Amino acid sequence: RDISFVVNPGESLAIIGTTGSGKSTIANLVSRLYDAREGNILIDDIPIAHYNLHCLRSQIGYVPQDVFLFSDTIFNNIGFGLDQPAESLIHQAAKDADVYDNISAFPQGFDTRIGERGITLSGGQKQRVSIARAVVREPSILMLDDALSAVDTKTENTILNSLKRIMQGRTTIIISHRVSSAKLANKIIVLDEGRIIEEGTHESLIEKDGMYRDLFEKQGQIEER
Repeated sequence: RDISFVVNPGESLAIIGTTGSGKSTIANLVSRLYDAREGNILIDDIPIAHYNLHCLRSQIGYVPQDVFLFSDTIFNNIGFGLDQPAESLIHQAAKDADVYDNISAFPQGFDTRIGERGITLSGGQKQRVSIARAVVREPSILMLDDALSAVDTKTENTILNSLKRIMQGRTTIIISHRVSSAKLANKIIVLDEGRIIEEGTHESLIEKDGMYRDLFEKQGQIEER
């Protein structure tokens, strides 16, 4: 509702808010899962509707909250978006997503077949394989849609540290209800019922007595228990 923001090339933006605030809607609009009825979404000052849909999506690495993995090998799941998956690229993407050691520990390594929807893997492993799949295509725009919700805080921090390097020179949108994920970004917007109610850096938003600081304090208390 009446939202407007700019993410410059190579910058990162975190979109934070509670469930139902409209965070995932933004990801769906950027990837043209549906189109805005009013206003425009521009990439390099060109409305996204003017881009070839395949070309647009080939430049976006999208990691959804609900991971879908195929009943296939881990190697093929990570390399799904590549025409010719190279072993070096697959392995590097797995390292970037902090899942390489887990995969290597399986008796068949990257040739391990995973069941429908990734039943062989834990929730955290599934999400990290999904991150590796998005990263391996070396996209210009990376979107993480609450992608770390299934992992514990320690694993989340490890992945976030890896993502710092992945995000270099890449436009990144981090959608999350966790302040710990939002801290990575150059700037943060806070959504509530489809509207931007706060924006700024982590430090500037902590200084305000608003929703972001409230989330930060509540989540901090939960993690300490």
